[in-house]
Amino acid sequence: MKSNAEHPWSVGDVAERFDLPTNVLRHWESVGLLEPERDAAGRRRYGEDEVVRIAVIQRSKAAGMTLEQIAVLLDDSARGRHEVLEQHLADLDRRMEEMRRSREMTQHAMRCRAHDIATCPRFRAGVDDVLARL
Repeated sequence: MKSNAEHPWSVGDVAERFDLPTNVLRHWESVGLLEPERDAAGRRRYGEDEVVRIAVIQRSKAAGMTLEQIAVLLDDSARGRHEVLEQHLADLDRRMEEMRRSREMTQHAMRCRAHDIATCPRFRAGVDDVLARL
């Protein structure tokens, strides 16, 4: 991780800025995702590089990546980096398809006049793939 000449943000500042509990930042440090500099008193100081890294972690978590996957993403020398990223892309594609199907089903439910939506043949077709697994 690049070091900044100046580390203006404390763990509390960064936690507030990202709306995170401070223990989350400490946990990410303990698993090797963050390496904040320390001031003379041993307090964590986060510079711009660390703040960007936290933003990447947050965005990656929101996209469904595990901390282990994020560690690989952030380590350009990690073995299997491309494989982990390809698997994540495949998972994103699968989840996006599920969301698309759910959106179509919800739109149909809003327009459908059936008293019990589950009895509507067109609505039920939206879950045929799930029923096929039984």
